[in-house]
Amino acid sequence: MKFFIDSADLKELRDLADTGLVDGVTTNPSLIAKSGRNMLDVIKEICAVVTGPVSAEVTATDHATMLAEGRKLAKLAPNVAVKVPLTPDGLKTCKALSNEGTKVNVTLCFSAAQAILAAKAGAAFISPFVGRLDDVGTDGMALIADICRIYAAYPAIKTEVLVASVRHPIHVVEAAKLGAHVATLPPNVLRQMYNHPLTDKGLAAFLADWQKTGQSILG
Repeated sequence: MKFFIDSADLKELRDLADTGLVDGVTTNPSLIAKSGRNMLDVIKEICAVVTGPVSAEVTATDHATMLAEGRKLAKLAPNVAVKVPLTPDGLKTCKALSNEGTKVNVTLCFSAAQAILAAKAGAAFISPFVGRLDDVGTDGMALIADICRIYAAYPAIKTEVLVASVRHPIHVVEAAKLGAHVATLPPNVLRQMYNHPLTDKGLAAFLADWQKTGQSILG
């Protein structure tokens, strides 16, 4: 499974990229707004930090303007993936950009039917929002299972399932068990994945025993 980071915070992204565990980045207008900076500048800087896909979202809702925005975003860097909403105009834009060789991330997916349409439109990624489905009493991971099963039945489908709205490490583990290709994680969720009390306890015991020997590996 690939890990994308869902953030527009350059400091956070640089720190996490240094781990070697980051395969890409997703952004959206809300995340960009938090940075208080120019969107195009932020996207260019993020693309220089990671070599994998960086999702940059259009802000228009009509096809013509979405397409113009998508083309402008795609020119910012070779690893930009244009993000469009799962609407009729968004899918029309997805088809046009995909035909031009641009990777497209279709976002705000909440049903398997929508995911089928995104694949038909040539999306490189489909972003089902598991956390938001959980919030309204629906099993978000059941949607991931459905999409993975449908896509696997058709070898011609190349769209990758990008699990979004991830709230905790269990979402990541369950998505991986189902065969999802990508999970996009808030920085805190990736850091939570390191943690286990038995790891901390075991390390403390090893270090205590080592100190008793009075030795140093470096001499």
